[in-house]
Amino acid sequence: MNTRSAADVCRSQTVHSDYGVQISYRTLSIRIDETQEKLPPTPKDTPTNPEAAIGQVDVHTISIDDVFTRYSTSPTIGLERAAVQRRAKTGGKNVISPPKTQYRKKIANYIFGGFNFLMWIAFIFSLATPNPPAFNLGIAILLLLVIIVSAAFYAVVDWSASRIMSSVKTLIAANATVIRDGEQQTISARDVVVGDVLLLSMGDRVPADIRIVKASSDLRFDRSLLTGESDMIPGALDMTSPNALETRNLALTSTFVVQGTCTGVVYAIGDKSAMGRIVAMSGETKFKLTTVQREVWFLTKIVSAMALTVFCTAIIIWAAWLRTSYPGYETASQAMVNSIGCLTSFAPGGLPVAVALSLTIVAKKMAKRHVLVKNLATVETLGCMSVLCSDKTGTLTVGKMSVQNVAFVDSEHRVDDLLQAEAQSSSPSALQALHMIARLCNGARFEISSEDVDAERKIKGDATDSAVLAFAESIRIPSLQVDSATLLSTHEKLFEIPFNSRNKWMLSVVRASSKEQESTASHTWMLVKGAPDVLFPACTNVMRSDGSVAPMDISFRRQLFELQEAWSSQGQRVLALCRRSLDDVKWDVRSMPANDVEELMYSELQGLTLVGLLGIRDPPRADVPGAVATIRRAGVRVFMVTGDFKATALAIARQVGITTQDHVDTIDHVRFVEIEKAYANVSKSQIKPSEDDPIRSLVLTGDDLLTLEDCDWDVIVGRYTEVVFARTTPEQKLRIVEEIKARGDNTVAVTGDGVNDAPALKASDIGVAMGSGSDVAKEAADMVLLNNDFSSIVVAIQMGRLVFDNLRKVLIYLMPAGSYTEAAAVFTNVFFGMQLPLSSYLQVCFDVLNDVVMSITLMYEKPEADLMQRKPRNARTDRLANWRFFIQVYLFIGLMMWPCCMSMWFLYMHQQGLGFYDVLLVYNKWTDGYKGFSIDQLTHFVSVGQCIFYVSMVISQYGGLLAVRNRRVSILQSNPLWGPRQNLSVFAGMAGTALVAIVSLYGPGLQRVFGTAPIPAMFWGIPFAFAAGILLMDEIRKLLVRAYPKSIIAKMAW
Repeated sequence: MNTRSAADVCRSQTVHSDYGVQISYRTLSIRIDETQEKLPPTPKDTPTNPEAAIGQVDVHTISIDDVFTRYSTSPTIGLERAAVQRRAKTGGKNVISPPKTQYRKKIANYIFGGFNFLMWIAFIFSLATPNPPAFNLGIAILLLLVIIVSAAFYAVVDWSASRIMSSVKTLIAANATVIRDGEQQTISARDVVVGDVLLLSMGDRVPADIRIVKASSDLRFDRSLLTGESDMIPGALDMTSPNALETRNLALTSTFVVQGTCTGVVYAIGDKSAMGRIVAMSGETKFKLTTVQREVWFLTKIVSAMALTVFCTAIIIWAAWLRTSYPGYETASQAMVNSIGCLTSFAPGGLPVAVALSLTIVAKKMAKRHVLVKNLATVETLGCMSVLCSDKTGTLTVGKMSVQNVAFVDSEHRVDDLLQAEAQSSSPSALQALHMIARLCNGARFEISSEDVDAERKIKGDATDSAVLAFAESIRIPSLQVDSATLLSTHEKLFEIPFNSRNKWMLSVVRASSKEQESTASHTWMLVKGAPDVLFPACTNVMRSDGSVAPMDISFRRQLFELQEAWSSQGQRVLALCRRSLDDVKWDVRSMPANDVEELMYSELQGLTLVGLLGIRDPPRADVPGAVATIRRAGVRVFMVTGDFKATALAIARQVGITTQDHVDTIDHVRFVEIEKAYANVSKSQIKPSEDDPIRSLVLTGDDLLTLEDCDWDVIVGRYTEVVFARTTPEQKLRIVEEIKARGDNTVAVTGDGVNDAPALKASDIGVAMGSGSDVAKEAADMVLLNNDFSSIVVAIQMGRLVFDNLRKVLIYLMPAGSYTEAAAVFTNVFFGMQLPLSSYLQVCFDVLNDVVMSITLMYEKPEADLMQRKPRNARTDRLANWRFFIQVYLFIGLMMWPCCMSMWFLYMHQQGLGFYDVLLVYNKWTDGYKGFSIDQLTHFVSVGQCIFYVSMVISQYGGLLAVRNRRVSILQSNPLWGPRQNLSVFAGMAGTALVAIVSLYGPGLQRVFGTAPIPAMFWGIPFAFAAGILLMDEIRKLLVRAYPKSIIAKMAW
C-alpha cells in the first residue's frame, strides 16, 4: 500500500466518541441485534430478509488497510476501468427500487372516491325492487357506465400527472466524485460500483454506503432521512458501535455531508445499501391527499350528508304520508327512482373530475418551467403563501462570484489593474502573502487535473472559494514569486478547518518545503480567510502594501471598517485574509488526534496579521427584481435571510426590490416601548401589518436576534413589510421561520441553495431550492427550480391561486342547477303533489354528463387580471365554500335559474290546456280522464315538460358559465373568444352539452326506455334569453362591485 502523507495520518486519527451525541435507531437497532444473534457464522446475502442483511454488515469492524484489501482498490489509484466494467456488470446500477404502489387502494379510490359512492347508492336503490322495470334498469346501467368512465378518467389523469413529474425528476443530475485510474472523476451516481473510492464534501448527498477511510476533523452528517432527527452526527474513522446503522465510521446512502470532507470506499449500492434494505422493509408507499383534495373531501362529506338526508326524507315522507294519504300517486319503484334524483342532484359530479384534471394541468405547467414539484400539494400551498424568506447568495444572486477589488491597509486596487500590471514593478509586495492565503486556504478545486493552469477551468466548490481560487490562479507576477504552480509545489497542507456558516471563516495550516524554508522567515503558517467583522478582533497586526507589518491600532481599524462598509454598500462580499506563524507552537501533527489539533488551532486563533481584503461581487439574477415586484403585488412579504454582512445584504435587497424605503429601522426602533404595547393584547393569529399601514423597512443582524424576546417578534412580524436578516446562522434562520409561522396565520415559504438553508427549508410550509444548490438543500425542499429561474416561484404562486379559483368557479357553476334547481323539482313532486318536472334519467344525465363537460372547460380558464393582486388566501380559514359562495349560489344565480326552468314547465302545460292550479297539488288525481285527457296524453305532457325543463337548465347554464368566468371583471374585458382570457373550450363545452341534450331527447332507444320526447322549437329558443338575463344580471352585480367597492354588495361578492 502507498504511504500516506502527514496530513492523511493526522486525519486518520480516531474522532473521539464523546464528541457529539450518539445517534439512536431504537426499534430498528433492537431488531437487528436480535437478528445478529441468530445469524450463521458465514455471512450470506438474503434479499428476502432485508433486516438480516443489514445485520450482517461487518465492514465497520475491520481496519482501513483491510477495507482496501477486501474490495481490491487503492486509496490513490482507485479502481481501474476494467474492474469498474466487471463490477457494473455483476452489481448492476446504483439505484434503489421504489416502494410498491398501493394499487388496490388507488383503484378503490378511483371507483368509490369523490361522489362515486353516492352513485353506487343510487345504483343499488334503482335495483332494490324484485322485478325492476326497464326505466330502473336503464338508470342503473347509466349510473354504472358513469362510475366506470369517471374511474377510468381519474386513473388516466393521475397516471399522467405522475408521469410528467417523474420525467422532470430525471433532469436532476445526481453526480459523485470518485478516484478511478488515479484521477478524480465526476460520474453519475447511478454508475458508482462497489470498491469505488468516493470523495465527499460539504453539501453532498452520499450516493452509496461507504466505509470512511479519511476525514476532516469537523466531518458531520445529516442522517434525518434514516433517523428522523436533524442533529448533526460526527464522522469517525474507527468503529464507535457494533451496529452498522449506529457506528460513525460508515456513511450511508441518502444521508448528507453538512460539514467537512471525507473519503470512503463503497461497500454497498442500490437495493443492497442500508437505505435500499430499509425501503424494502417499509413496504408500500402511503397514499396522501393534497390540500385541495382534502378541501374537496370536506365539502364532499357535507354535500353527501345533505343528499342522504333529503333522500331519506323523501323515502320516509312517501312511506309515512303519500303512500297512505294518496294511494296510487307513486308506486314504491317510482318513489325509489324519484328519490334517487336527490342523490345525483346534490352531488357536484364535475368537481372530482376538475380536481383530478387540475393536478395534470399543474404538472404540465411546472414541467414546462423545469420545476420539480415533489408533491403537487406544494403548488396549492404556494397559492396561500403570505411570507417568502429568501436566502441571498445563489438564490437572489447568480451565485457566480468574481473578485473585483483587492485592498491593503494603505492602498486599494482593482483586480483588472493588477492583471494588467503583472510584469510591472508597481505591484504591491504584500500581494505575495495575499496570494498565498487565497490559493492555499481554499476549499474549492479544479474538477480535472492538468498541468495547464487555466482559471477558466470548471471549479467544484463553494461560490466564494471558487471566486478566490479563480483570482489566485489568474495572478502571476514572477518578480514577486506570485505563481500558483510554484506555490503548490513548495508548500504542504498539514491541517484544515473548512468554512462553516457558524464560524464564518476557514483555516489552513501549511508547511514550506525544506528548499523553500531557506528563503522564508517562517516554516509553518496558519492561514485564515473569512468575515472581517469576525476576524478583525483576532488581528493584532496589519500588513502594508509594501509587505511591512505594523500594529493594528484604532485608526487602522476605522479605516478598514470604512472600506468594508463602502464595498458592502455596493453589494460586494468582503473577505479578510489573515495569517500567523506557528513556528513557536509546539505540536506534532503526526501523533496528535485530529480533534486535539482542531482544539489547538482554535486556541491559537489570535495574534493574526491582517494581510488584506478582497471585494467579491455576486450580481443579482436578472429575473429577480421583476419576480420580487410581482410577488409583493400579490400581497406576499419578501424577507431576506442571509449569512452575509449587513451592508452587503441591504445593498442587494435594494437592488432586487426587497427594501424600497430610504429609512431603514434597526433593533432600537423595534424596542420602542409604545410600539411594543400596541401588540400586547393582540392575538398571535392577528399579528400582521394592516392594509392601511405604510411600508416600513427593517434590518437586523444575527447578534440582534440573540437578544430578541417574544414581544420583539410581535413587532417585527406585525409592523414591517420589508425585513433583511443579516449575519444569521442556520439555527437563527430556523428560528426566523418558526417565529413568523407562529404569528398572523402566515404560510411561510423559504428559498435557499446551501447546507445552512436546509433546517429552514424543512421547517417552512413550502421549501424551494435552486437546481444548482447543494444536495442537502434539494432534499429538504418541497420544490426545486431546476433552471434556477426565480420567476418560476411567481408561476407556482399563480398556479396555486388559479387552481383554487377555478375549482370555486366550478362549484358556483354546478350548485345552482344541481342542489338548487334539480332539488326544487323533486321538492315540488314530494310536497306539492305535482308531477316530477325533471325525470330521474334526465337528472342523472345532466349531473354526470353535462356538468362534467362544462366543469372541464372551466379548469382551462386563464388567470383573471387581478389574481396576482389579491391578498393571499388563509389556508386555515378560507375554504372553497364560504358564506359569500352560498349567497352567489342560492340567493343570486340559483334564484334566477330555478324560476326560469319552472316557468317553462308551466308554460308548456298551459299551452296544453292545464293551468297553474291544474298542475299543482294534484297528487293521485293525475289519472285517466283528468281534465278530459287520457292517461297517455297526460304521460306525454309530463315527458315533454320534463325535457323542456332539462333543456332550459342546459341552456340557462350557458349564462351561468359565462358569468362565473370572472369574479368582478366584465365579460367585455375578458371574453373567451380572443385576448389574454381566451378559452375556446367554453364553446366546445356548450356544443358538447347541446349534443348530449339532442341525443337524450331524440334518440329512439332512449325515448323508448327513459320516456324522453322531442320538444317544440320555441322551448329551444326561450332559454337563451334566460341565459342572457343571468349573464346580464351578473354583469350589473360586477359593475356595482367595481363602482362601489365598499358597499354591502361588494362585501357580499365572492
